Amino acid sequence: NNKSKNVFPYILGRLLIYLGIILGTHREKGAYTFWSYAVGLPLPSSAIISWKFCHVLHKIMRDGHPNVSMLPFEFHSHLHGYGQLVSLYSKLLCTKMEFHTKHSEIPASLEVTDEVLERTAGTDINNVFQLTVEVFDYMDAELRLAEAVLRQLNMSIAISTLTSGQCKLAPLIQVIQDCSHLYHYTVKLLFKLHACLPADTLQGHRERFHEQFHSLKTFLNKARDMLYFKRLIQIPRLPDSPPNFLRASALAEHVKPMVVIPDEEELEEQEEDEPETLIDYVPEMYSLEKIKGEAQRYITQLKSQINSLETELEEQRVQKQRTLVENEQLRMELELILMTFSNIERSQATELRYNKLKEKHAELVANHAELLRKSADTVKMLSATQQTQEEIERTKQQLAFEVERVRQDSDMKVSVHTCLPLLELKHHEEQLQQKLLDEQFALLQATVTEAENIIQDAVATLDDPLHISSSSSPDYLISRAEATLNSIDKLQVGHSEYVKKMRDAGNLVRALTKFSHLTADTIISGSATAHMAHTDNADRLTEHCKTCATQSLQYLKNLKSKASLKGADPTSIQAAVQKILRIGQDLRPKGIDVGKEELGDVVDKEMAATSAAIEEAVRRIDEMMSQTRKDTTGVKLEVNERSAIRLLVLASTDLQKEIVESGRGAASVREFYARNSRWTEGLISASKAVGWGATQMVDSADKVVLHTGKYEELIVCSHEIAASTAQLVAASKVKADRGSKKLGVLQHASRHVNEMAANVVASTKTGQGQIEDKGTMDFSGMSLIKLKKEEMESQVCLFVSLFCHMHNEIVKFMCICMKNLTYFFV
Repeated sequence: NNKSKNVFPYILGRLLIYLGIILGTHREKGAYTFWSYAVGLPLPSSAIISWKFCHVLHKIMRDGHPNVSMLPFEFHSHLHGYGQLVSLYSKLLCTKMEFHTKHSEIPASLEVTDEVLERTAGTDINNVFQLTVEVFDYMDAELRLAEAVLRQLNMSIAISTLTSGQCKLAPLIQVIQDCSHLYHYTVKLLFKLHACLPADTLQGHRERFHEQFHSLKTFLNKARDMLYFKRLIQIPRLPDSPPNFLRASALAEHVKPMVVIPDEEELEEQEEDEPETLIDYVPEMYSLEKIKGEAQRYITQLKSQINSLETELEEQRVQKQRTLVENEQLRMELELILMTFSNIERSQATELRYNKLKEKHAELVANHAELLRKSADTVKMLSATQQTQEEIERTKQQLAFEVERVRQDSDMKVSVHTCLPLLELKHHEEQLQQKLLDEQFALLQATVTEAENIIQDAVATLDDPLHISSSSSPDYLISRAEATLNSIDKLQVGHSEYVKKMRDAGNLVRALTKFSHLTADTIISGSATAHMAHTDNADRLTEHCKTCATQSLQYLKNLKSKASLKGADPTSIQAAVQKILRIGQDLRPKGIDVGKEELGDVVDKEMAATSAAIEEAVRRIDEMMSQTRKDTTGVKLEVNERSAIRLLVLASTDLQKEIVESGRGAASVREFYARNSRWTEGLISASKAVGWGATQMVDSADKVVLHTGKYEELIVCSHEIAASTAQLVAASKVKADRGSKKLGVLQHASRHVNEMAANVVASTKTGQGQIEDKGTMDFSGMSLIKLKKEEMESQVCLFVSLFCHMHNEIVKFMCICMKNLTYFFV
C-alpha cells in the first residue's frame, strides 16, 4: 500500500506533464517552447535527467506535432559519454529524426498504411533497396537500446516494480511500438525486392532480417514475462519462423503485429482498493485529474479502434492480394485463349493466300501452255518452209540431171533451139533462189512482227486494271528470267549465223519466237510479282520490266530493216532481264508456312464460276450468231456445243452433291473435302478447264465471225472442251457409286458434248473447204511477164509432179521385183 501511495502520484504527475507538452505542441504546431526550456536543462551533469529527457522527447515525437522531429540543435554531442544507455538512446533519437526528416510522408509514430509505404518506396528498385537498408538501421538502433536496458536490469519481479527499474523500462513501451511497425515495413519491402531482383543479390538482406527477427522475438518474449509491461501494454507475438521471401505467396500468410495500450479504466480498477488514500495525496488536483483521465481514456479508446480497423484493413489487404493472384491467373488463361484464336485466324489467312497463289499459278501455267502452242505453230511453219526449200533443191538437181540428159541426147541441129530454154531455165533457177531468199526474209519479218505483237500485248497487260489483282511468286519470276537469258544467248547465235550468209534464217526465227514468248512471260510475271512486293522493290521491278519491253521493241525494230539488221544487238535487253532476275532473287521469301484451305468453298466457287462463264459464253455466242445472220451471207458456222456444256456442268454439280452427302457421314462438307483433298483438287482443275474451254470457244467464234480468226482455232477449242469433259467425268466417277443415276446422266451429257464437239470439227472443215473451193483465180490484173512467170512455175510444178509420179511407179516396180526375188530365194 505504501508503494502504491508513493508511485501513483508520481505516475499521475508524469502523465499530466506529458499530456500538457503534447497538447502544447499541437497548439503551437511545433515544439519551440519545449526546446527553449530544454536548452537550459543540466543534461551533461546528470545521467538520470538525460535519460528522462530522451524518454520525454521520444514520447513527444510519437504523439506530438510532426514538426517536433525537426532537431533544433545537436544534443547527441552533449549526451554522449554520460552512460551507455543515454548514448544508445540519443543515437536512436538521432536516427529516428534523420529518417523522418528524409521521409516526411512517414510520421514519427510510424502509423501509416501500406499505400503510403508503397508511395514512399516508389517504383525505382534502387530507392526501394535504399529504403530497406535505412529501415534495417532504424530497427538495429531500437533493438540495441532494448537489449542494453534488459541486460542492466535483473529480470526478477522485485526490480521491475521499483521506481528505478520502471524508470529504465518506461521507454521500452515506445520501442515496442516502433519495432512492431518497423518489422511490418521490413517484410513488405523485402517481398517487393524479391519480386524484382534475383535471390542471390538479396542474400545479405535475408541474413540481416533473420538476425533482427530472432533478436526482436527474444526481446518481446522477455518483456511479455515482466510484470511492469502486463499492466501497461499488450505485447504481440511473432511467428515461430521468419517469412519465406523466396515464395511470393508467403506474403498472404504474413500478419502485421499489433500493439494495444489498455484503457485508463483498467488501470483504475487495479487501484480501486485504495481510493481514499489516493484522494488524500491529490485533493487539490482531483477535478483536473478527472478531466485529464477522461481525455486519456478517449485517446486510448480511439487508438484501440484504430488498431482494430488496421487489423480489418490488413485482412482486407490479404484478401485483395489473393484476388489479385486469381485475377493474374485468369488473365494468363485469357491471353492463352486469345493467342489460340489469333493463331487460328492467322492460319486461315495463310490458307486463303495459298489458294489465291495457287489460282494465279494455274492461270500462269495455262497462259504459258498457250504461248507454247503458239510457239509450236511457228516452228511447224518454219519446218514447212525448210521442207519447201529442200524440195526446191531436189527439183534443181533433177532439172540439172534432165538438162544434162537432154544435152547428151540432142544433136547439133536442135542445139540452137534448146539454148533458149536452157537460158530461161537458168534464169528461172536464179529467180527461184532469189524468191527463196525473199521468203526467208519475209518469214523473218513476219516472225518479228508477231514478236512485237506479243511484247506489246504484255506491255498493255501492265496497264490493264484486271491485271492489278493478279500476283506471282518470285520463284516463278526467277525461272522465267533465267529462261529468257538463255533464249537471248541463242538469239545472238542465230543472228550472227544469219548475218554471215543471209541465207538460212531458221535458227534466228526459232530463237526469236522463243525469245518473244519468254520475254513477254517475264514482263507479265515481273508486274504480277511487283503487286506483292514492297513499294521500293515494286517500283524498281515495274520500271525494269518496262525498260525490258522498250529495249526488246527497239531490237525487233532494227531487225525489220536490212540496213540495221547487222547492227542489232540484244545486250541492253540482257542487262534489263538480269536486273529483273536480281530483284526476283531479293524478293524470294526465306520460308512460308502455307497450309491447306477449306477446299469445300473452293469447289463451290469454281463450279459457280464455271457455270457463270458458260452462261456468259452462251449469251455472247447467241449475240454473235444473230448478228452474223443479219449482216452476212454465205458460209455460216453454227456452234451447238454451248447448251451441251451447260447440261454437263449441271449434271456434274448434282452428282457432286450426291457424292458429298453419301460419303461425308457425320462429318461436315468442309471436312469431307479436306479429307479427300487430292480428289477435290482434280475436280477443281477439271471445272476450271471446262470454263476456260467455253471462254476460248467464244473468243474463237468471235474472231471467226469478225473474219480475224481461223477455223482451226474453233477445232482446237472443241478438242479442249472434249478433253476437259473427260477429265471432269473421270474426277466425278472416282467417288460416285456405280449404280448412281446422276452418274449416268453425267456420262450421257459427256457423250453429247463429244458429239457436239465432233460436229463442230466436221462443220469447220466443211466450211473451210467451201471457202477454198469458192476461191477463183483472176489473171486480168497481171502483166505479160507475170503471166509468163506463173506459166513457167506451173509447168515446173507439173513437171515435178509428173516426175514424182514416174518415180513412184519405178519404186513400186522395184518393190515388186524385190518381193519376187525374195520368194525365189525362199
